[in-house]
Amino acid sequence: MTETLRAKASELLRLHQAPEILQVVNVWDAITAKVMADVPGTTALATASHSIAASLGYEDGENIPVDEMIAFVGRIAAATDLPVSADLESGYGNPGETTRKAIAAGIVGANIEDQMRPLADAVNQMSAVVHAASTEGIEFVLNARTDAFLKGKDRDPGEVLADAIARGKAFLDVGATTVFVPGLLDEPTVTALVEGIGWNKVSVINIPGSLPPAKLQELGVARISYGPWTQRVALTALADTAAALLAGGQLPEDTRPLN
Repeated sequence: MTETLRAKASELLRLHQAPEILQVVNVWDAITAKVMADVPGTTALATASHSIAASLGYEDGENIPVDEMIAFVGRIAAATDLPVSADLESGYGNPGETTRKAIAAGIVGANIEDQMRPLADAVNQMSAVVHAASTEGIEFVLNARTDAFLKGKDRDPGEVLADAIARGKAFLDVGATTVFVPGLLDEPTVTALVEGIGWNKVSVINIPGSLPPAKLQELGVARISYGPWTQRVALTALADTAAALLAGGQLPEDTRPLN
């Protein structure tokens, strides 16, 4: 384990614990990592598993062979001096070993999904990640994800909220840094999650219609990510540009060069 990697891990942890909200604009390959690293205000990067899968022709959901995913996120980590957190889905059947491989590839944090497994099984997943990182001697940032809202659309909203809080607290108890609760969350829901899980312990995804970053910081959220939406924005721009070119237009003069 190099001192550089340890330093990156410590910095990523500091960013999650800082009073200022951390925004990570998700990337999916080496060039998007380089572009994002050059954007003023970028302090860390995070991969999006859905975006990586799409770029490689796979369906999302651990259909990429784990070693191929690790190699890919390793290229992203090697493309920047910033700390990189990887979306490792639910750990590819062995969260501890997958975490060790990710650390060896230069990754210093990860999202791990509970996929609404029985709570004891989900806690074991998160515990395995924390233990693996500890044995590697690194302050690894585990952004433990609960799919309570994503998979609870047909359940009573109060039960879903209570489930998310209970799972989040259990994940923190075994060493998770933050609890990632994806979904389109309104202000009362975010407030309740922060009250239940902890100030500066909740991580959210911003999608169209989400609360703005300033409001989320005011409510006590630690981290915002954007998941596959950044790739969708890029692909929308590509399609719009192609349509304009095929209709007789020209490339924009302010098009940025590749690094």
